[in-house]
Amino acid sequence: MKKKRKINPRKIVQIVFFVLIGLIAISKGFKEIGIVIPFLSQVSIHALCPFGGVETLYSLLMFGTLIEKIQVSSVILLGLVILLSVFFGPVFCGWVCPFGTFQEWISKIGKKIFKKRFNHFVPLKVHKILIYFRYVVLIGVIYLTAQFGTLVFSNVDPYHALFKFWTFNVGIPAMLILGFVMIGSLFMERPWCKYLCPYGAFLGLFNKIRIFKITRNANRCVSCKKCDQSCPMNIEISNKNRVNDIQCISCYECTSERNCPKENTLNLEKKECTEVEIKEGKQHRIKMIVMAGIIVIVIIGGMLGTTISGIGLTSEKNAINLKESNQSIK
Repeated sequence: MKKKRKINPRKIVQIVFFVLIGLIAISKGFKEIGIVIPFLSQVSIHALCPFGGVETLYSLLMFGTLIEKIQVSSVILLGLVILLSVFFGPVFCGWVCPFGTFQEWISKIGKKIFKKRFNHFVPLKVHKILIYFRYVVLIGVIYLTAQFGTLVFSNVDPYHALFKFWTFNVGIPAMLILGFVMIGSLFMERPWCKYLCPYGAFLGLFNKIRIFKITRNANRCVSCKKCDQSCPMNIEISNKNRVNDIQCISCYECTSERNCPKENTLNLEKKECTEVEIKEGKQHRIKMIVMAGIIVIVIIGGMLGTTISGIGLTSEKNAINLKESNQSIK
């Protein structure tokens, strides 16, 4: 008798957000040729991008203005994502980000081609050095954005290229990087997320202070290393008591609900529970279905709230050019 496959709440949430952003992107393309789709055509992709909130932080704090194309909704969504990250880690990366989902889908092909070799092409010593390069990208993006007052990153952003490749508004560098990431995804999980994503670098820092952590009960562990094999970011989970690695994307694929064969060995909880607490059901853990509900309510609620209120609507008045602000200050 075949073992019944468990439903993966994360996969469902990923599909929901990918389809939502995809529909918004398509509706913007239709609008350019005169076809207006109610509600969707009014929403700006930039307005729903929380990384825009990071890019505009300098200008917002120093001058009280937003950079070109960024709107208040981006800052609000950034706040919501940070709130989720403080409690549960960078779940935006592992559950919400459409570009992360896109890489995972391509990787399914790579897994079939390379099997056990997949995701292990980069030597571990080299990998441990390369993971810090995304912080170089993050610092560079923030510095250049502050200097020029525009979305300089959009010219090289593969996420932007993925959802606007059929328009004339995508830079050649962004399309080239998208192509390289797609090829790279055939050899490893989430190459962009691992080594280049500035937003992932920013959110990864919250793994150090998050309230609910992935905890490993060493007494229950059977050292099968399935948790290591299931981790898309190549984290060696089997030798940790708590997973607070800055590379963790909070996908929770390593947990006992997903890939760990031993129940209550790897859980999302506030602290590692004793055997007595486990037997008495006194664990402070969160199930994946509950996690899915929290993420959808917070992120979709933020998107709907900012859009309905008009904060997330495309508007020339909402897009303040920092260059003009700098000139007026000078």
